[in-house]
Amino acid sequence: MTSWPFRRTRRRITAIVSRRRRDQGSVAVFFALFTVAILMVMGLLVDGGGALNAANRATSLAHEAARTAGQQLDPAQAVEGTAITIDPDAAVGAAQDYLAAADVQGDVQITDGGQSLSVTVHDTYDTVFAQFVGKGTIQVTGTATARLMTQAGG
Repeated sequence: MTSWPFRRTRRRITAIVSRRRRDQGSVAVFFALFTVAILMVMGLLVDGGGALNAANRATSLAHEAARTAGQQLDPAQAVEGTAITIDPDAAVGAAQDYLAAADVQGDVQITDGGQSLSVTVHDTYDTVFAQFVGKGTIQVTGTATARLMTQAGG
């Protein structure tokens, strides 16, 4: 027969051991969930930043294509002095050539009687992390407008 102080010590040891058995593996579950959360945040940062860069590139290409197209004036009207307007066919061709050289697709619209044109660029960003959840690409667009600036008598 064991004495009284030893029984109390044995109960304490038994309680500590049973508590450890219940807690066994809880750190591993926390670590696994924490790792998944960190990877998700990294994915948002990498793919979100990449999509923003692709959108900025699309906008820059739209600006340059609009500038290029805006330089295509209708020479017949300009020489006669009747009007200074954009040559629609040459402007659309110049913008499409610029976009083709940059390997992107885009639309060109001429408005205000040949005084203004808009270029919209459509591009994609290939994701790094989001492809693991089924989102392989992100569509981005960029738009720019060019207007002819003319001065009367000058």
